[in-house]
Amino acid sequence: MWIQDLREVCEKSFDNRETGQLEVESLRREWNKAFSEEEVDEALLEGLERRAMLLLGAGESEWSDLLDDEDFWKAGWGSKVDD
Repeated sequence: MWIQDLREVCEKSFDNRETGQLEVESLRREWNKAFSEEEVDEALLEGLERRAMLLLGAGESEWSDLLDDEDFWKAGWGSKVDD
């Protein structure tokens, strides 16, 4: 659910990176709160954080490249263990 929510807020701001990055920050607060309330497990939080760090650090072209990268949105993306 959280990855889908993250993708949706980013896609809504595909042409407005700065607004999208503000939305990513807002979602980060929500999922960190959910983690503190034990509603999100650590593995999911780590995956969300990895994505958020790239999205928040992205410039204009990197932003659109990340949003278009289907692998970026797959569960397990960026994990240290390859399936």
